Amino acid sequence: MSPRRPPAFLLDAALVLASLGDVWVHVDVNVRAAMAFALLGTFSLTLRRRLPLTTFLLTLPSAMVTDAAIAPMVALYTLSSLSRHRLLLAGCALTFATIDFMPWPWSSLKATQLTQADVLFHLSYTLATATAPVFLGQLVQARRELSLRIAEISEAREQERLLTAQSVLAKERAQLAREMHDVVSHQVSLIAVQAGALQVGSRDTETRQAAATIRRLSVQTLDELRHMVSVLRASGSRPTELTPQPSLDELQRLVHLSGIEAKLETHLPDDLPPAVQRAVYRTVQEALTNVRKHAPGAAATVRIHHTDGTVHTTVTNTAPTRLALALPSAHHGLAGLRQRAELLGGTVASGHTADGGYELRLELPVEPN
Repeated sequence: MSPRRPPAFLLDAALVLASLGDVWVHVDVNVRAAMAFALLGTFSLTLRRRLPLTTFLLTLPSAMVTDAAIAPMVALYTLSSLSRHRLLLAGCALTFATIDFMPWPWSSLKATQLTQADVLFHLSYTLATATAPVFLGQLVQARRELSLRIAEISEAREQERLLTAQSVLAKERAQLAREMHDVVSHQVSLIAVQAGALQVGSRDTETRQAAATIRRLSVQTLDELRHMVSVLRASGSRPTELTPQPSLDELQRLVHLSGIEAKLETHLPDDLPPAVQRAVYRTVQEALTNVRKHAPGAAATVRIHHTDGTVHTTVTNTAPTRLALALPSAHHGLAGLRQRAELLGGTVASGHTADGGYELRLELPVEPN
C-alpha cells in the first residue's frame, strides 16, 4: 500500500515558506530590487502546478541578482515532472545554470573576483543545481507513468481471469446441457410415452386419469427442459430469459393441475411487484409439490392475503391417508424458498400442525406499484 501524500495546498505552502526562509538568509533587505525579484519568484510557486513554465520564468530574475536558489529549483523540478519535451527542459536547465553562474555587476551578492578553483567549484555547483531538479522531475514522471502502466496491466490480467472463468463456465454449461438432453430428456420422454399408452389401453377411469396427469406433467417438464437446455447452450453469448416468469394470475391453474385436492383463497391487489408475485407463486408451487410427495391423499388449502403492507401466504395440508413413496430429494426446496424470501426482506416458516398435517407460511413486506 502506497503512503498517503499530503494535500497539494499544504505542500505548496511548505515550499513557499522554505523559499521565504531561503530569501531571508541570502537576500539583503536593503537591496529593494533583489528583494522584489526574490519575493516574486517565491510567491510564483503557487502557480507551479497550473503554469509550470511561467512559474520558472518568473523565478529567473531572482536567480540573476540573488543567491536564493530554492524557488528556481522547485519551479524547474515541477516543469520537469510535468513536461515531456526534453529539449525544452535542457534549454531551461542551461538557462538557469548560465544565469546562476555568470556574475551580474548590479548584484551586491554576486562575487566578481574568483580564483580558478573557485570558478570550477562554482561551475560544478551550478551544474548540479540546474540538472538535479530536471533529473528528479523526470524520475518522478517515470514513476507516475510506471504506476499507471502497472495499474493497466493489473486490470488487463483481472479481465483475462474473468474471461477465462467465463470460458470455463461456458464449457460446463454446454456439458450440462448435453447431459440433460441425453439422459433426463430421454427418460422423461419414455415416461410420457408409457403414460400415454396406459391412458389409451386402460379400462379403469382412475387409472386413465392418473396416466393423463403423468403424461401432461411429463410434456410440461420436457418443454421446460428444452428451454433450459437452450439457455445453457447459449453460454452467455447474449442475454437469455430463463423461462416466462409466472404471476399470480396463474395460481388457479397451478392449484387445479396440482394432482391433489386443493382449495385457493386469495385477497390481493392487482399491482403487486413482479418479484413478489414470483415469490408467492414459487412458494405455493413448492408447497403443493411437497404435499403430493410426502402426504399422499392429503387435502391442501392455499390462503393469500395482503394486510398492513405485508403479503401473507399460507399453505396447509391435512394428515396423509396413504404411505408416502420413497422419492429422491436433495432437500433444497425450503432452503431456496427461505433465500428468495430473505432477498425480498421476508420470512418463511414451516412446521407440523396439531392434526398431523403440515403448514408453510410466507410473509413478504411489500408496497403496491
